[in-house]
Amino acid sequence: MDYKDFNDRERKYYSQDFSQMNTLMKRIRNAFIHKVTVKMTNLDLKNIWDFNSKTGFTYITLFQEGKKPLRYGSRRENIADTVNRCILKIRENKRFSEFDIENKEKCRILLEFVIDKKLTDLRHLQGEKFGEHRFEPGITGLELKNVFTDIPIFYMPTDAIVNSQMSLNQALVTLIKSTPIGKMTNKNPERIKILSESDEYEMYIFRSRAFVTYHDTTIPIYRGNILYNEFSYDTLLMQFIKTSDWLVENMYEDGRFLYYYDCAEDNFKDHEHPNRKEDNLYYNDLRHCGGAITLMKAYLQTHNTKYLNAAKKAIDFTASISEPHDYNGEEAYFVFYNRKGKLGGTGLAMIMMMQYRIITGDTSYDKYIKGYARHLMSRMCESGEFMGYYIHPQYHDGEPLIEMADQERRETFSFYYPGEALLGLALFMKHFKDDDKLNAEVREKSKIALDWIVNERPKLYADLFTALPSDAWLMQAIDEFAEDEEFRKKEYINFVYTDAQSMMDRMYRRDDSPYLDYEGGFYYEYGDHYYPDGARSEGLVSAYYLAKKMGDEEFAQKVLNACKLAAKSQFSLFNCEEYTFSHKNPKRSANAIRFKNTRQWVRVDSIQHVACFFIRLYWTENEVF
Repeated sequence: MDYKDFNDRERKYYSQDFSQMNTLMKRIRNAFIHKVTVKMTNLDLKNIWDFNSKTGFTYITLFQEGKKPLRYGSRRENIADTVNRCILKIRENKRFSEFDIENKEKCRILLEFVIDKKLTDLRHLQGEKFGEHRFEPGITGLELKNVFTDIPIFYMPTDAIVNSQMSLNQALVTLIKSTPIGKMTNKNPERIKILSESDEYEMYIFRSRAFVTYHDTTIPIYRGNILYNEFSYDTLLMQFIKTSDWLVENMYEDGRFLYYYDCAEDNFKDHEHPNRKEDNLYYNDLRHCGGAITLMKAYLQTHNTKYLNAAKKAIDFTASISEPHDYNGEEAYFVFYNRKGKLGGTGLAMIMMMQYRIITGDTSYDKYIKGYARHLMSRMCESGEFMGYYIHPQYHDGEPLIEMADQERRETFSFYYPGEALLGLALFMKHFKDDDKLNAEVREKSKIALDWIVNERPKLYADLFTALPSDAWLMQAIDEFAEDEEFRKKEYINFVYTDAQSMMDRMYRRDDSPYLDYEGGFYYEYGDHYYPDGARSEGLVSAYYLAKKMGDEEFAQKVLNACKLAAKSQFSLFNCEEYTFSHKNPKRSANAIRFKNTRQWVRVDSIQHVACFFIRLYWTENEVF
């Protein structure tokens, strides 16, 4: 479907002057403060708010740090009556006194109104294909109306942001909980089934416009966020620096980072480990290394030693969880954490320590670096295939996995671990010149591993590959190896180019979706909710660097253009101050990078991947290779 005309109208809407809306919002705040009604005198909202008394249901919501939002919705004959009704009912609420309405820095006001309302059916709603019955989190809302009482219940598009939701089922359950069906059972699938079979309710799907106050201004928000229309190197750098600062500010004394933060709930409960106790929250050794790698890139950009000092603390933590073992009569080291010794854990530790050594010249971690190199080679089969684990509690009674059966290797297959291991070995081969014998062994073993992973892995594990590639670490490794003429094999280069092309082929473009922020996001199948994916983008920007090294200028430019689109799609993952209106603790959440646009979850790797992609893309402006 051609969405160009629709998107052109949308872009025109969001590019207009919203000073009239700012005036209205100031009048709304004044009405709250002085108990007066809002007048529409000298206000022209024709192109901003095309009010329709049939569809124009409007919510006003107050947000303030540490407070549960306070809102009320209404629909009257005109804008003034609608707005004043909302203000009156909010003022009458017993919690209104909790809000410092006079303080525009603390109390923020959201105005959201319904447009494009259409009758739908629960059986037609879906989120996998574009069309009039598509539920899109943060963009579309739902109205559930009892046909006998004519009382509507609304799930506004911004509810997805406030509630940190991104699925149709979550929206439906939120609606159903406000109906008698919600009390019939506490099982959500049963609730949805009852609703689908009921003739008591009508359902409508709609879009909305939303505006939120920010200091002395009012800003339009798209999917609850700033709408980034263009790519900007300045935005890349600003977000990279601020999110690097967030990592430093949220670091513990033992060198670990704040692993996980839920901006909506202001807690540290990891959605993948929800039952862990507060004094024993989950932590991940691989993602930890990613945080340190980010900080070293921040040091390279700024030369501010606070980043390097924090990175060293993180390195010391990893050293403290590294265990020795024997490899051909010499000392090897592996990272052991959460009762597991993962190939990727040691690979990332080696990347981290090698980057620190390259930057500082500090050789104090050399025993670990050389030990990691030996361990990674010990995990390589004669064929060149890497075994993903050295210790896993579910295999061989938690004893070292000296060998793994074919089925065990398949069960523990990872697209990430071998690439992480190879990138560590590439950095060692290129920069560690203090042990010629070990360096030569790394060189020869790396050739065998690369040959296997590029030529044989696709045959043995063909069923595990997806249309959207997941091998960004391997792409980075091949780019690093390509500094050496012996590693510029055609099949290695083609692997990176092919994966990059596959990523670009599965990237939304400017006018091939009905949503303005989809451009630059990835998908597996066209119609998927888009993936603003920093991890894959790290592989994509490595393809650019590799193409430049190889002199493939035309392909390099094509990849660079795609990287800029990918970056633009990820700008909105950044918690800019304007966006944090719904967060319980905006001071903590500001400057972090979330998983998804409506999900309010932050994890150290959601920061690392985007931030590292951003700074490497920024460096292309000055051709820093």
